[in-house]
Parts: sequence; C-alpha cells; structure tokens
Amino acid sequence: MAKEYDLVIIGGGTGGYVAAIRASQLGLKTAVVEKEALGGTCLHRGCIPTKVLLKSAEIYQTVKNSENYGIIGGPATINFSKIQERKSSIVEKLHQGVQYLLKKGKIDVYYGTGRLLGPSIFSPLAGGSVSVELNGGKENEILLPKNIILATGSRPKTLPGLNVDGVTVFTSDEALMMKELPESVIIVGGGVIGIEWASMLADFGVGVTVIEYEKRILPSEDGEIAAEMEKALRKKGVEIATGAKVLTETAAAGEKGISVEAETEGGRRIFTAEKMLVSVGREANTEGIGLENTDIETDRGFIRVNEYYQTKESHIYAVGDVIGGLQLAHAAAREGTIAVEHIAGLRPDPLAYENVPRCVYSRPEVASVGLSEEEARAKGYSVKIGRFPFQAVGKALINGDGEGFIKIIADEKTDDLLGIHMIGAHVTDLIAEGSLAKFLDAVPWEIAQAVHPHPTLSEIFSEAALAVDGKAIHI
Repeated sequence: MAKEYDLVIIGGGTGGYVAAIRASQLGLKTAVVEKEALGGTCLHRGCIPTKVLLKSAEIYQTVKNSENYGIIGGPATINFSKIQERKSSIVEKLHQGVQYLLKKGKIDVYYGTGRLLGPSIFSPLAGGSVSVELNGGKENEILLPKNIILATGSRPKTLPGLNVDGVTVFTSDEALMMKELPESVIIVGGGVIGIEWASMLADFGVGVTVIEYEKRILPSEDGEIAAEMEKALRKKGVEIATGAKVLTETAAAGEKGISVEAETEGGRRIFTAEKMLVSVGREANTEGIGLENTDIETDRGFIRVNEYYQTKESHIYAVGDVIGGLQLAHAAAREGTIAVEHIAGLRPDPLAYENVPRCVYSRPEVASVGLSEEEARAKGYSVKIGRFPFQAVGKALINGDGEGFIKIIADEKTDDLLGIHMIGAHVTDLIAEGSLAKFLDAVPWEIAQAVHPHPTLSEIFSEAALAVDGKAIHI
C-alpha cells in the first residue's frame, strides 16, 4: 500500500537530512530515501574522514618538530592502520548521531534507491510519486509525497583514459580506504581536494607531484592566496606543474607504479609515481532517479533550480551538490533549510552565495568569503586592501606557526566589505568572523572597532581592517 507524506527527500546527505529535520520541526510528515548511509559523502567519503587524516598528518609533523617547543622525544613513526581505525570510529559516532536525530524527529527512513515516477493512479502530479527499490531485495515501496526534495549529491569525476582501479589509480573515494601510504603519488588536479591530499600526503612523508591544468593551483581562490599556498607546498617538497595538460592516453600502469605524460609550457614531460590520485572535480548523481519522467531541466549535468530551489516542476526541489554551485556541505544544509521553509509557506531569504565561506583544510589552511581581488576588479570595483601577516600576531608565534596572512578587500568608494581571504593555521575556524561581517554588511572600520582579545589569532582581523586605511598598529 502506498504511503503518503508531506515531503519525501531523496538523499540523506547533509542537504537531505538537515532539510528533513527542519521539515519535522515545521510539522511536515517527512521521509528520507537513502541509498547507502545517512550523512552522505561529507560524513563517509569527504569532509569528515579527510579531516581526520589531515589532523593525524599535522600531529605527525608536530611530534617530529617537538624540539622547537623544548620537548625532546623519540622518533615519530606512523601507524596508518591506527589512523584509519580512528577515522572509522569518528565517522561511525557521527553517523549514529545523524540516525538519532532523524529518529528523534519521527522521520521515516527508507534504505534503497528512490526514483521519480510519472503520472499514475497513485498521483496526478508528474513526478509526484516515488518508487523505492529497497536494499536487500525487499519488496519495493511507493511513496506519495505532496513535495519532493532531490538531494542525491555528487561523485568524483574521472578522465577518459585514466582507469580508476583502486589499486594504482584512485579518486578521493578509494584513497580514503588505503591500507598503507604509498612512497609517491601523482595528483591530477590542483583544486581544493587535490591540494588537501597533497598537503596531507606530503606531511606523512609521501613524495607528491601535483599536475594542474590551470595557470595556478587553487584557481577559484584569490591569486595571492594561491601563490602563498604554492610556496608553502614547495617548501614541503611538493612538485607542482601548472598550465599542464595530462595526456591520458599515455598513462601506463605496471608493477612499479604509473607514468603519464603532460604538455607543459616547457614541452612534454613524463611524470612517474607509485600511485595516482585523480582530483578533477565532481559530477552530479542524476542517473537512475527518474528525471526523464518529469519536466526537470539540467545544465551541464546539474539540476536547474530557482532561488528557492524549485525545479521546473514546482513541487520538486533540488539542493546540494546535485545543483552544482559551491558544492559545500554547509551550503547544502542552508539550501535544504530554505527549500523546506518555502514548502511550508514561510518566506525565507534566498541564500547570498557571496556570504558563504569557503575552506581548504590543508596545512597551511585557506579560508575565504566574498570576492577575490581579481573578481572585484573584474566587476568594476575600485578596491582598497588591508593585509596583515600572522608573523606579527603573538598567538601565532606562541603556536609555533607564523606562516600566512589575511587580506581584506573593500570598495574604495563606499567602504563596503567585498571579500576576506586568509591563509595560515586555524583560518578555517577564524573565517566565521569574516562570514558574519559580510552577512551584516560591515565595513572594515566596524571590524576594527570590535575589541579582539589578546593574545589570540583573531587579532589579525582588527589589524587587517585598520590596514585597509593604512592605520594598522603592529606593523
């Protein structure tokens, strides 16, 4: 017998389960259809497990350099199986937490593959019913929702000619399951994921080569930040080739590893390593969910939506990676909340994506919100910029890491805050202040007037804000 709901959400990742909880709070009878495990990519194959590995790599480097703090110990060694055990433990603990939250909200969960159906005896709406092919060969369920949210997420892209076998060639999914560290690795792609893996593996002592097609690594970040990251990675021994096109047809894997050629500004080069990690972006999971039974439109594989995340079918919404955009867990959570509130008849403000912070959890970390200097100038702004180094911040020196800086960009005519960009230790935690300032439409003067405690890393905000008008105190 078909079951009726106010809302059915296909996909239980961050966007999906947050939407479900908000729907429950608003009194909507809600169900989630999840193919694998609640929490999605972020919890199981992305945000959380990679950060666990990055933390272990950071600790390894801290222990190796403990003499700098006056602590003399034995030689640091890596127990990678123990690191993987810790990763699994943290993921499972958080997974149990998500399961509890949905149970607490009286949200039904169906484990299986959800598929939109066309008009039928169950529902006069095109795509208004959902078939669930339950895992384990159980009898299919038919759900009759008044509204649907598609939150099916994304998966790593691959390149034709690079055979991802999980043995020699990986994506981030397979790399997270490694049982031991390789001696060397080629990372194809110098974006956020590629740079996080490059930093982590280099800190673990792996020989790393990054091949990036664009003229610089982290092409979506401010140019000065990207340059500082390249400098930091090279200092760790990472080889970086930018403006390089990988010739995938030349890839050759053997017992000793893999080799591939790339076209660079200096001509063709051959790169060799024990393993290869392909990190060239992500693509939407839209296959097999019944889009062909609806009038939903896609653009380059991503579902098209309006500012409230409605598709062309007004009762079907889509959020998270499946719609493209920033493809960040915290953005997906907010998108899911806005979609649900719109379904419930509330009037949520559309998400201003320029106010969404972006983070790279490498060492050093990168965090930003708003426009880069290049973007601001391209939009016609006359800008004024305040920069301040962590070297001049007492707490950074206490922590033993004065690497990096902050860059605040403001409109020269109006003093409006346009962007904040940071590179250094703990900046992914610090950027929340920048995000709040951007959301509240603050100007640099207001950031400077807020009293920042001493000694803390947060002092860098007030100093950089003062520096916008040439009034920094400690430099």
